[in-house]
Amino acid sequence: MRILLTGASSFTGLWFAKAMAAKGHTIVAPLRGTEYTGLRGKRVVELGRIAEILQDCAFGSPRFLDLVGQGSFDLLCHHASRTSDYRSADFDPMGATAENTFNLPTILRSMMTRGLGGVVLTGSVFEPDEGAGNNPMRAFSPYGLSKGLTWQYCRFLSETMGFNLGKFVIANPFGPFEEPRFCNYLVQSWFKGETPAVRTPLYVRDNIHVDLLAQAYALFCQKIPNVAGITRANPSFYVESQGAFAQRFAREMEPRLGISCPVSLMQQTEFTEPMVRINTERLDGKRLGWSESAAWDIAAKFYQR
Repeated sequence: MRILLTGASSFTGLWFAKAMAAKGHTIVAPLRGTEYTGLRGKRVVELGRIAEILQDCAFGSPRFLDLVGQGSFDLLCHHASRTSDYRSADFDPMGATAENTFNLPTILRSMMTRGLGGVVLTGSVFEPDEGAGNNPMRAFSPYGLSKGLTWQYCRFLSETMGFNLGKFVIANPFGPFEEPRFCNYLVQSWFKGETPAVRTPLYVRDNIHVDLLAQAYALFCQKIPNVAGITRANPSFYVESQGAFAQRFAREMEPRLGISCPVSLMQQTEFTEPMVRINTERLDGKRLGWSESAAWDIAAKFYQR
């Protein structure tokens, strides 16, 4: 297939592009900017090896409209979304939704006249009424709300315009090229000879190796053009408390990094988030030809670099 993938310079976007390219698909990756540095710059370099990159081509912009108006694509994988300050209580969910769906009907009409087979939208387990966990199943944050609103609009367009739509819901991926979040904090603490503190060890979350997630994504995308209506995927892997996951991560990293990897589970005093929020479909890595041990090896090598 010829696939138009937005958000390909993100952590998960790069891995999605790699997995789909490995299956023989042609990936066209429009990027918002023109110059990228740091970790995102490294991802763009990797992306350039397996995809056709179009810079200064933000979703819904005149250049993006020219792109979809002049070529044909079998699939639109809309992975891009506004994520800046996504943890902030001041995040603007309505503005983010408008940005995520800018000129979307025009884009879809243009692509459908040129043989579009379907659309895959990336969702988040932190949206309202997504995944499984404590009721009420509210949005985690304004960012989660924006993802839910984006989905509702895309579903409405699918039902009224008649295109196949897939929703691929992401929980908590980790691995090479990720932003400096929880796993990075653990590793950097160990390299400094420090013991990292896990301050919310009781929260139950769903963590997943990013390369396994990408394998599931590529297979999901392949079937969307052949499945009418709306299709969903909610891939899940390590469902456990954050304390248990930190200990699992430490056990796997210690022999691979060759350093001591202690963790300190603090007494949790913060309970501002739901205690449980997880995805619902356990992945069978072996069926996908994926090696858990190899995934840990690759992650350790990335952190060592």
